[in-house]
Amino acid sequence: MPVLSTSPFLKPARLRCPQNSPGRQRRHTLPASEFRCLSPEDAISVFEIEREAFISVSGDCPLHLDEIRHFLTLCPELSLGWFEEGRLVAFIIGSLWDQDRLSQAALTLHKPRGTAVHIHVLAVHRTFRQQGKGSILMWRYLQYLRCLPFARRAVLMCEDFLVPFYEKCGFKALGPCQVTVGALAFTEMQHAVRGHAFMRRNSGC
Repeated sequence: MPVLSTSPFLKPARLRCPQNSPGRQRRHTLPASEFRCLSPEDAISVFEIEREAFISVSGDCPLHLDEIRHFLTLCPELSLGWFEEGRLVAFIIGSLWDQDRLSQAALTLHKPRGTAVHIHVLAVHRTFRQQGKGSILMWRYLQYLRCLPFARRAVLMCEDFLVPFYEKCGFKALGPCQVTVGALAFTEMQHAVRGHAFMRRNSGC
């Protein structure tokens, strides 16, 4: 069966299948790899991955189930899920923010007129970690944001041990974040996505 490329934005070659080959007989099977925006119907799968990824490390989740449903209802276009044969394996959830820096209110609010995309959470299913999927998904997400005319930058907050990961994704540290969750402190980081008119004109956006 033709396999879709998991490399970002690379279109898979169209393979011709013989008339009676398994590939032709199984045309209706799920694609090997798919990226799409999430919907409220994906909320439980999202929460299960997030809970497993964060509870053991930080003791809490960036988003609880009702908050996941909240953002996937208000701004599903600011989410991205990676599916393997129909199964969610990694995701990002974002919302819009309208201030220079994140505040406590940014954890729960979506500001429709904002130009900063606040990335609330990136998580990968435990069986798919250590495969580079987090970096690939973030790369695709940032490319996608460049297609959105209102998006000027992506912002997030993370614990110090994750700063090197996001720096490799192109984020720059802004300093300590004003937001705290219990005893946890965070570094605020941002990635510019504006100034890419040429890319928009030539990316099919």
